Amino acid sequence: MPGLQLSGLASGLDWKSLVDQLMEIERAPISRIEREQLTNTQRSNALRDLGTKLTALQDAAGILKDQTLFSGRTATSATASSTWKLSPAAGATAGTYSIAVSQLATRARREGAADITSGLAATNDVSGVTLATMRTAGTITAGTFSVNGAKVTVAATDSLQSVFDAISTATGGDVTATYDSVTDRITLDSVSDAEIVLGASNDTSNFLQVLKLSNNGLGTVSSYGSLGSTRTGTALANAGLKTAITAVDGTGAGSFTINGVAIDYNVNTDSLNALMKRINASGAGVTASYDAVNDRMTLANSATGDLGMTLSETAGGVLGALGLTSGHTSVRGENAEFSVDGGPTLISSSNTLDGTAHGITGLSVTVDSETTQSITVAADTAKMRGKIDDFLTAYNAVITYIDEKTRVTTNNDNVSAAVLSSNRDVQNWNRELRSLAFGAISGLSGTIDRLDDLGIDLNREGIMSVKDSAKLDAALADHASDVEEFFTSATTGFAAKFDTRLETLIDSGKDAQDRLGDTNKNLDRQIADLERRLTQQREVLTSSFIAMETAQSQIQQQSAALSRAFGASSSSA
Repeated sequence: MPGLQLSGLASGLDWKSLVDQLMEIERAPISRIEREQLTNTQRSNALRDLGTKLTALQDAAGILKDQTLFSGRTATSATASSTWKLSPAAGATAGTYSIAVSQLATRARREGAADITSGLAATNDVSGVTLATMRTAGTITAGTFSVNGAKVTVAATDSLQSVFDAISTATGGDVTATYDSVTDRITLDSVSDAEIVLGASNDTSNFLQVLKLSNNGLGTVSSYGSLGSTRTGTALANAGLKTAITAVDGTGAGSFTINGVAIDYNVNTDSLNALMKRINASGAGVTASYDAVNDRMTLANSATGDLGMTLSETAGGVLGALGLTSGHTSVRGENAEFSVDGGPTLISSSNTLDGTAHGITGLSVTVDSETTQSITVAADTAKMRGKIDDFLTAYNAVITYIDEKTRVTTNNDNVSAAVLSSNRDVQNWNRELRSLAFGAISGLSGTIDRLDDLGIDLNREGIMSVKDSAKLDAALADHASDVEEFFTSATTGFAAKFDTRLETLIDSGKDAQDRLGDTNKNLDRQIADLERRLTQQREVLTSSFIAMETAQSQIQQQSAALSRAFGASSSSA
């Protein structure tokens, strides 16, 4: 009879509600265990958060263990606009120094002969030379340029001669243009001998600039330099160099040395760009560059100072073709010259003057101007103070948190206990850290052996702060070595003691969290066991009440049948 599972259908008794109430009473032990679990979770979370704060405090103490913190130095120039780079090392000798630079260090260089490239054409005939293929320093762009106000239009496919003809046409035959293969220059002549005016602000081609033609107020204008320029991206054999490279083998391979470093090349596969990159990366200590405007190679020492540069190759090699072994100009490098505090002139091959050059331990000064500047080296008290303040902040966070989580308060006879109020170990941590913070450090040779010597003290709530800033600043500025010893002594120093003890507290807190976690797992098992029993008990009660409903229903049916039977007999009589 599925319908009899409906509560009170036959009996009129709401037995399902009764079962629910009985089960709720039976669940009381589970509710108690769940409250215990919640308390354990809250305690574990509080210990976790406390562990985070202890770790932050340990990190702050660890920074105070770093000896370079208290030997840190700052260096400043009295010249407000100074571009000198000042780099004081830890422990640099403090003081104020006047550094007078009378000469900066420069690099030695070898400037190759100019015009190492063949001209635009072997003869004065340039009818076969197109603008696109001319070996000039720049690439000529298509467009227009102006001569005496007349526009001349050029395209990359035009020959140089056709452009000359266009100039003559545009100026009504007054201006003629010619090329001289001997000088590798272009000349514009005015037939009327009137001043030639070149260029306009609305020109769109760079023809005049690339061919080095500019106004001079005369009726004749010539290129102000040779026009031929090496094709830096083309193999050396086809780069247009005036001098052929012959000191190579049958494959085109050759070699030379710079400062004793051998550098190989191949005229058939290496371009000038590739050769320069190889020189620069060779370890020869020089930098190679090409000046397209003056058609000149330059080698410069990578290091400054009066240092030599030696080149060696077989006659007919690439260095000769590049004008670096004859016709060149050598410029000696110069050493930096300076004095300190009006003393004798000192010399450095570098513009970075370190202790070996000026005698000031730990100070490096990179100079870039010939001036006199006053440099002050001092203890980096701002950084020291900042790290001490960070420690105080982390310490106070731990103390405040422990006080908050272990507090027991009474209000109108109502007692309120914080989540860790029953944890005597944590309460002891608070007292222990305070004692550790303000105990004296033994075995120190300096004038500082406790925080009070640095102007640091506690208030009534146990919060640590700097009570005497002047005292702390003076200690950091004038007794940095004593402060360093106080904080950084290997095992007995303030920071070391804190670091060691905090490691123990952090581990203890983790162990306590683990124990609480294990306890909650056991409580989970107890709850599961109780839930199973309650489920079984509910099923027994439910079955019993259904049986009761069934019996009640049967009785009611029998009673109704009897009533119908006796009622029918009475009617017959």
